[in-house]
Amino acid sequence: MVEAWYMDESGEDQRIPHRQEPHRPVSLEQLRRLGVFYFKLDADNYETDPDLARIRKERNYSWMDIITIHKDKLPDYQDKIKIFYKEHLHLDDEIRYVLEGSGYFDVRDTDDKWIRILIEKGDMITLPAGIYHRFTVDENNYVKAMRLFAGEPVWTAYNRPADHFPARRQYIQSLAQAAQ
Repeated sequence: MVEAWYMDESGEDQRIPHRQEPHRPVSLEQLRRLGVFYFKLDADNYETDPDLARIRKERNYSWMDIITIHKDKLPDYQDKIKIFYKEHLHLDDEIRYVLEGSGYFDVRDTDDKWIRILIEKGDMITLPAGIYHRFTVDENNYVKAMRLFAGEPVWTAYNRPADHFPARRQYIQSLAQAAQ
């Protein structure tokens, strides 16, 4: 089961948990209200997993590849880690399925506070278009993940501030409608 919590404001190493004291956990329901969805899947059998096939069909995730984030596997590793951790948004959903290793997705809540989401082997997470977020590996410095996309992949990240994009405005509008 995925674990999420509010982050402390420390500027320490981005790869550590950054739990607030006292600890402030975030539930799956709170994540859902932000448009973040979570699935637990069988990473050992991802090539034949009927649950993954069903999710891909239902959500029209027609494209996929696999990325390994490790200093020996990812060209320009140090630069990529810095880019992934810079707060940004996308114009399309971001979907990641962890096949090995672990890391953190951080997302902003409606009060602009950071929520850290630990993702480990078997975890699939979808972040909605328009949500500010960032990613980092944890202290193990390794994650192998499937990237999924509905249609042709578009990897453009728009660093904050990016509130002028329709995807951001639509995201904010959907949060407001859900709160009513």
